[in-house]
Amino acid sequence: MSSGPNEKSEMATSSRSRVPAGHEVLERICEEILRRERFLLTSHARPDGDSIGSQLAMAYALDALGKQVRLVNADAAPDHYREFPGLDRIEITAQSEVPADALIVMECSDLTRTGVAGLDHHYIINIDHHAGNRMYGALNWFDESAAACGEMVFDLIRALGVPLSREIATHIYLAILTDTGSFHHSNITPRTFDICRQTVEAGVNPAAMARSVFDSNSFGKLKLIGALLNSMELTDRGRLAVLAIDDDMLTSCGCTHNDTEGVINLPLTAREIQAVVFFKAVASGEVRVSMRSKYDVDVRLVASEHGGGGHKNAAGFTVPGPLAEVRPRIIARLVAAIAAGARTDDGD
Repeated sequence: MSSGPNEKSEMATSSRSRVPAGHEVLERICEEILRRERFLLTSHARPDGDSIGSQLAMAYALDALGKQVRLVNADAAPDHYREFPGLDRIEITAQSEVPADALIVMECSDLTRTGVAGLDHHYIINIDHHAGNRMYGALNWFDESAAACGEMVFDLIRALGVPLSREIATHIYLAILTDTGSFHHSNITPRTFDICRQTVEAGVNPAAMARSVFDSNSFGKLKLIGALLNSMELTDRGRLAVLAIDDDMLTSCGCTHNDTEGVINLPLTAREIQAVVFFKAVASGEVRVSMRSKYDVDVRLVASEHGGGGHKNAAGFTVPGPLAEVRPRIIARLVAAIAAGARTDDGD
């Protein structure tokens, strides 16, 4: 049952005392959440660990406040996330007609990234940490310093005064673990580890989480990894690895596009490779381009030039095909990005 009016007033007052100075938008988000009852949560199409973790951590926090919560996504989560608590709550749909007093959108630079139609008439709270956010909400909270959207959700949950339950902690840790590339990316700060410390104190088992995320592949995915690495091309004196996949390769391995998650990171384990590009030709005729990098190679700049976004070391975009035309153009641009961010003799 939801909190009564007096309780809500007290919670709103106490939430203001928990909001750090200079975080007026966070305070306003708390106020709007506390005064509304029905919430719809969503994130980007083809969800990853950060989008799933952020959505479900927020859902459990709203549950704790006695709110009505529904979650919608355009696509199902990859199989290895399905044992995490609450995954069955996410409704998969291309069109939403769910009534709500507010829509909380996480990890989306614009509303179309959700892949779900019918969302634009809601009161929107936009929470994101990717450069290029179009500030499309009634309330827009953008924090590029956050290593994951899950860090922002953690701050919001704390500001709302919701205790860090094991379910909430699990999803916050999932968000951070995956969006930092298992603590590999350069966006990590002391804040990241402090939040993770608190999730562990709340009951998260880091070893078990790592096994669930990284050691739960199907045999089909192992075959896919082998096929991709076998066909991998190296260019720019071995500094750029090029991967490509189409539906025929997926079918032959018994996989779907969800099974490609994380594969792009494997070539980066080679010392010489500084960037990876992964081309995915899809049935619509478009080409999805994912990029990862090390050191000061900024792939986000390449993504932004093509209407995409992400982080310095992890970004992507989608462009019209065919792949044969897209591929050489993007490879040339990434070779230039590697040259611009070349590793110095001093180290990383």
